[in-house]
Amino acid sequence: MLIQALKSKIHRVKVTEADLNYIGSITIDPDLLEAANMIEGEKVQIVNINNGERIETYIIAGERGKGGICLNGPAARRVAVGDVIIIIGYAYMEFEEAKTFKPSLIFPNTETNKLD
Repeated sequence: MLIQALKSKIHRVKVTEADLNYIGSITIDPDLLEAANMIEGEKVQIVNINNGERIETYIIAGERGKGGICLNGPAARRVAVGDVIIIIGYAYMEFEEAKTFKPSLIFPNTETNKLD
């Protein structure tokens, strides 16, 4: 039996941009992606701490080293620049594997979106 379990989490980063006119997705600094074991194209859930919204979208890699977090397309209506979000990635795995699997969790500085 396969279950869906937490694989990766970027905990509490600040939205730096919201681009309604882009096709869709969330743009994330590659430094954060690598630290959280996430990849471009991966499906993620976005949880907005400021307003409780939950959004599913996919990742696009942004500019490295800038700490950029940009919600694109319709998702841009669900956030405001400055909102604090959590980005969660899940994976399907065997039930027994999930019992011992250790997800990649990172806790960037919320003001800079960088790892200290």
